[in-house]
Amino acid sequence: MSAILEAVDLNTYYGRSHILFDVSLSVASGETVCLMGRNGAGKTTTFRSIMGLKSTKSGKIVFKGKDCTRQPAFRMARMGLGYVPEDRRILGSFTVRENLELGKIPGRGGRWTMAKVLEHFPTMIHMKDRMGGTLSGGEQQMLTIARALMGNPDVLVLDEPTEGLAPVIVAVLRELIMTIKAEQTTILLSEQNIRFAMAVSDRVVVIDKGHVVYSGTMEEFKREETVQKKYLAV
Repeated sequence: MSAILEAVDLNTYYGRSHILFDVSLSVASGETVCLMGRNGAGKTTTFRSIMGLKSTKSGKIVFKGKDCTRQPAFRMARMGLGYVPEDRRILGSFTVRENLELGKIPGRGGRWTMAKVLEHFPTMIHMKDRMGGTLSGGEQQMLTIARALMGNPDVLVLDEPTEGLAPVIVAVLRELIMTIKAEQTTILLSEQNIRFAMAVSDRVVVIDKGHVVYSGTMEEFKREETVQKKYLAV
């Protein structure tokens, strides 16, 4: 399958600190790829580099066949990258409905209407008028994903979606992502929860200290106990 999104040999720095070393990954249309690694391995920096939130020193980003290297984040969003950051960025003084409306991107239409989003996130129907800042962590995570879908992204990018969530909420989120996958949504996510990743992902890329150390299908990865123990402390 041809890739809808590719990162090729990314090198990213924070000041003089070299964070990403020739990081490459790709996502084909309709698949879910998980970037795995410990805290500080480079997952968030990889996503920020892809989204245009962090400038790369070298390397290339190709999205839908176009070289998008060093494009600003708003252009990447308009092209069809929907980003759910690790810290969620809910607008606490806006209602749930207003947060969702703000997810719309001018000129981008598609199947993810307000009605369809609420169909997939039914708990939000009863909290449309609640302020975003009053929601629990799990509710905020759901809202952030729903808001990203309102932009009808070609690729949904999720940075550590289960971080800080209770196991019962993680289970709900797992079923939600599986439902979104069934809609042929292309997903790139980062994750430390190996069971969650195994449940929702088609392929895995493992990063350690800014280097890609493993890439393979989920079925192949499940047999790689050495990789899991060495890089994920399983």
